[in-house]
Amino acid sequence: MEKIRCGWCEKDDLYRAYHDKEWGRPVYDDKTIFEFLILESFQAGLSWYTILSKRENFRKAFDHFDYQKMAVYSEHKIEELMNDSGIIRNRLKILAAVTNAQKFMEVQKEFGSFSQYIWNFVGGKSIDHQPETLADVPATTEISDNISKDLKKRGFKFMGSTVVYAHMQATGMVNDHIKSCFVR
Repeated sequence: MEKIRCGWCEKDDLYRAYHDKEWGRPVYDDKTIFEFLILESFQAGLSWYTILSKRENFRKAFDHFDYQKMAVYSEHKIEELMNDSGIIRNRLKILAAVTNAQKFMEVQKEFGSFSQYIWNFVGGKSIDHQPETLADVPATTEISDNISKDLKKRGFKFMGSTVVYAHMQATGMVNDHIKSCFVR
């Protein structure tokens, strides 16, 4: 019997594997949370599939999302990234990744971990929306609006409410798997 999945992931095996093994599963470790923050920030204006298909290239280019290394990238490293055809070569997004690494560590210092900070917005556990169809899944919520405002106030870049909500979905802060999805 064929598995029922959320319709957005049926494009190919890469998308199905991401849906089946990662999307919507709670993530509490800072390293993975940071990776998704950076990937989501690069998604702004693009499709998630575009980013997902370049994920391994991003990992190599950005030192496996080591935020301590990224926070001190030199102009030479920025130019190297601008010439890397395996990633999205948008100078503003690359510079934002460096800034976001710096701000990420500031939040860690203030809250003990970034995970503590961000999960506090949802009381430490996933919100289960239980959508019937994909049309029932929002692009933003009041919570993503609040997180976005707070991140921007702290100096984060490319963290609008839609990006933040996608991050919440990716890291399991919200469960937007449709009710009939086998992952649920």
